[in-house]
Amino acid sequence: MSKDSKQPHFTELVWESTEANIPIPPRNSPEPELPKSSSASIGKPKASTEPSLQLQLWDSETETPEPVTTTEGQFVTRAKELEHKTEDSALFVPFKSYWPTYGHMTGTQSRWYFYWRNEVRHGRYPKADLSYIFLHVYELINGVGWEDPYDGYRQLSQIWEAYRESYKRLDQYLGGWIADFSFVHHLDVPLSLIVARSRGLAGDLAELELMRCLTIAPDQLTFTVLTAMSDYDISKSKFYMGEGKDALEQYIPQVVALINAYVTRRHGSNLVEMFPPGPSVMRERYLFRSAVYDISLYGYSVLIPVVRISKSPPLRSLITRLFRLTENKLRELLGYRGRLKGVNVDADMDNLITRFLKREFEKEKQEDKGPAVVIDREKLERLQSDSEIVRTMLTVEDMNEMDELEDSEAEVITEEPKPVKEGINPIESLEPESAIEEVHATNVGTEWEQFASAISPLQRGALLALLKEDGRQALQKLAAANGTMSELLIDEINEIAMDILGDLIIDGEEIAEEYTTNLLNI
Repeated sequence: MSKDSKQPHFTELVWESTEANIPIPPRNSPEPELPKSSSASIGKPKASTEPSLQLQLWDSETETPEPVTTTEGQFVTRAKELEHKTEDSALFVPFKSYWPTYGHMTGTQSRWYFYWRNEVRHGRYPKADLSYIFLHVYELINGVGWEDPYDGYRQLSQIWEAYRESYKRLDQYLGGWIADFSFVHHLDVPLSLIVARSRGLAGDLAELELMRCLTIAPDQLTFTVLTAMSDYDISKSKFYMGEGKDALEQYIPQVVALINAYVTRRHGSNLVEMFPPGPSVMRERYLFRSAVYDISLYGYSVLIPVVRISKSPPLRSLITRLFRLTENKLRELLGYRGRLKGVNVDADMDNLITRFLKREFEKEKQEDKGPAVVIDREKLERLQSDSEIVRTMLTVEDMNEMDELEDSEAEVITEEPKPVKEGINPIESLEPESAIEEVHATNVGTEWEQFASAISPLQRGALLALLKEDGRQALQKLAAANGTMSELLIDEINEIAMDILGDLIIDGEEIAEEYTTNLLNI
């Protein structure tokens, strides 16, 4: 059947009659009465002998309706067809389109796009117009170009990071789109970077990130997210606007995480549990606004449970005081004159924060100075030379003495070792390096036993966690489960190691290689 038969048919009707002034018949009258006229037969039109026509405005045949196609749906279909298309080389051609799709590009623009997209997929980010970038982003949010959603999230984040300095408009769109991508695919990813980069998205996203960090990942708290919890506008502080900006942004999240761990350890409840913010509120979030997005994939919107954690007055009060207290401590450590007034917190919290910040600053100073032990190469070479001389002398002496011995090799092996010369300790007859190694092994064994008995079960668990392939993540989970921070555990363990072993057992977040074997036996 042709397409014309599926379209509506329109007919123009012209009614003609010589009859006029016909009265409306009564309701109960079966037949209308026509007025009699002597001239009725004059000029009376003849009755038509043609059969009456049944007017049809559309075809009466039953047909299966065709699926409705949208521009976005057509884009996704085409994107899947071109998913693996590449170009080995191409010339850059400018491309500007409000909602870029494949049909908006010329042949040379298409060649450049598929060359550029292949480069981006391999982690290289050459210069590109914003329309090329948006076209690739549209592919990713519509499920084209990745198999695992986490890979899609990674690609979107890397594109944003690579081009956001060149195109500020990316901050306006990509933050929300990446957040939507994580919601529809139920990804467990931090939203801190999105909140930090995307102005205007701090509302629901900040609440979600605060709740996630304060309950299961306090070590991932960020300065930007925490500002939503503070009544103190730190951005207007002269100290923040000057030399204290970097220190405040670095240490305020760590201080809040420290207090969260302290409260958990002391009271058995974290900050959110101590100051419950109220039930969650279901919020409707419209997906991928202003993007070329096919709603048949993930729907028009999603419902997100949002807890208004920033609306808890006692929790806001505590976070505000921690902001101000941390600023005062940093002002003191950096030699800045003047202090904020009216900062009142628990004395134990005050002491804990003071000790923590002082230790962190001392650690930074030590790192800036370099290693505490400096090897004098000249002395080392001289000692090695002296050792070789002693080794040679003892070897000659041993050879002369061995010539005088008549014991068989079997007897030497089976009998107890005898001193070479009377009155000389067997250890003294060994070469200098061997003797040193044996004495050192004896001392280390004793010191290691002391170290093993000095650490707590939690600290022992932390050391064993660091031996795993995912040591950092394992340590963070262990610390969070026990109401503390991984950094604090590392510092505590290293302090004990310095006191007993005279060395740091954890370097950064990894076990020092020389202690790995010992740790397997604790």
